[in-house]
Amino acid sequence: MSLKRDNSDELFLRASKVIPGGIYGHVTPVAGLPRHFPHYTESAIGCRFKDVDGNEWIDFMCGFGAILHGYSEPRIEAAAEGQRSKGSVFNQPSSVMVDLAESLTQKIDFADWSVFAKNGSDLTTWAIRLAREFSGKPYVIKGKGIYHGVDSWCDPGLGGKIKEDQSKILEFEWNNLDQLRNLIVSFENQISSLILTPYHHAAFAPSVMPSENFWSDVEELCRANDILLILDDVRTGWRLHKGGSHKYFNFTPDLAVYSKGLGNGYAISACVGKDFLKDASKEVFLTGSCWNDAVSMAAALKSLEISYSENVAESVLSKGADFVNQIELKAREFDLPLVMTGPPSMPFPWFADDNNLFRLQRFCELSANRGLYFHPHHNWFISNSMQVDDLEEAVEHAGEAMNALKNES
Repeated sequence: MSLKRDNSDELFLRASKVIPGGIYGHVTPVAGLPRHFPHYTESAIGCRFKDVDGNEWIDFMCGFGAILHGYSEPRIEAAAEGQRSKGSVFNQPSSVMVDLAESLTQKIDFADWSVFAKNGSDLTTWAIRLAREFSGKPYVIKGKGIYHGVDSWCDPGLGGKIKEDQSKILEFEWNNLDQLRNLIVSFENQISSLILTPYHHAAFAPSVMPSENFWSDVEELCRANDILLILDDVRTGWRLHKGGSHKYFNFTPDLAVYSKGLGNGYAISACVGKDFLKDASKEVFLTGSCWNDAVSMAAALKSLEISYSENVAESVLSKGADFVNQIELKAREFDLPLVMTGPPSMPFPWFADDNNLFRLQRFCELSANRGLYFHPHHNWFISNSMQVDDLEEAVEHAGEAMNALKNES
């Protein structure tokens, strides 16, 4: 099956003349499947989108996780439109900011306050600055290979950085508690915070869940050594537990950062924290001309209400579990060593002995030819707009791709 590409390619050629790289960042074509994925989207609704050439896709990337309830979810769009008719960005924030902060502190058990920005990266960086302000300690520990944003202390790229940018950042291998203990001992009384994602969702690699005692031991180490525990729930928030991913893994952070699913496609992020950090938070400057955008806050308020009242996390976990099981059954049918790693609401496929990703890339190419947006280098996402028919259709086409892959072997 051959998908139309003419408009997409023409737009990219135009873009390359006026935009560095044509398309940059995590959505650059070279990060995915440049000759199989479209470069540009025309429209989207529910769990499907159309590209600029009219090809329709079942979307398992959900705007890289930003779409939790489905594209153009009517209740969220109505809330956004209701606020848009009043205005979006003013000199002062809208009252909806207070409503959203109250909602977050009511629904997240440890949260006593909330602040807002536009991207996850804005607030992971702010959170470690807050930890330094509160503690007076310079060092931050993070997991090796864990993505927390584009600022220089955590940026996985190389361009434009100097060694001082990460001179106070310490790393340990995920699930290696001995390494973590050794860092704490080696830098005794110098560590302000430990920032981690709920589980290790690396790019270009299978997802790794925390070991049985990982989070209880991490929390105990932080408490015993006066280290603030920061949860980066940007990608995972409301996909694992309606009260935040810390509830799924049974631990309590001091600060947590959310974005993506919070706004269901509207640009917003939030950091919540415990009361003892409130005074220090006032000393760490945080602002942006459009960060008080009332439309995004209204959308987030409605999205959060739906996530909580309808327990969307449980729903996408259940839908994902069925999908993952069917994909693995199909793989066994064709004698392919494919397993789906990570939680089922955010699965990542992995072929045994495929460390160069060749087989996974080929599977995703063959799936793309059948209208499935399966990313070969990034975890997938289950949207709550996906219905049984959508997932069955995806499994059927994935089976066709697996059959083709097997015949190529």
